[in-house]
Amino acid sequence: MSHCFSGLLQTTLLVGLLGACAADPSTAPYPLTTVPTLDIQRYLGRWYEIAKYPNWFQRKCVKNTSADYSLNPDRSVRVTNQCKSADGHLETAQGEARQIGEALSPKLEVRFAPAWLSVLPFVWGNYWVIDLDADYSLVAVSEPQRDYLWIMSRTPKAKATAYQNLIQRLEAKGFDSARLELTLQD
Repeated sequence: MSHCFSGLLQTTLLVGLLGACAADPSTAPYPLTTVPTLDIQRYLGRWYEIAKYPNWFQRKCVKNTSADYSLNPDRSVRVTNQCKSADGHLETAQGEARQIGEALSPKLEVRFAPAWLSVLPFVWGNYWVIDLDADYSLVAVSEPQRDYLWIMSRTPKAKATAYQNLIQRLEAKGFDSARLELTLQD
């Protein structure tokens, strides 16, 4: 989901290479399941990061992390990630996402590399919607190996009960909730 964004091309290429070398998802304790369907039209708009597994490409992000999704003319999704760094600067990255498979697929790929590199498969990373409230207000996104995890909400703070219920569902899917880092919001 959101990335903090210096050296973006290098980061994207490295993530792609790491993803290409990553363990086969079939070696996980059990395959990661997604939500049955994803209505992209309902998913569009702003999402606020509530928590995430810490990752190296967001190391400069200290608060106010969000992602905005809008539809491109070719039906791909424009992704605008932003966050505040420790020195108060707003970090921004533009990317693109595309659904894999059928029109309501919850499996997407996302890239933050320049468009001219989009023909290279390793610049695309998995973006799987693995949990989503019926009203599209709270979501969890990951990838087959469960190395990355983002919890996002339509509001800067998630409702406590909804968040705790989501955590229980994620633990049942094999995620370690102790690894989650809460995202600060003003």
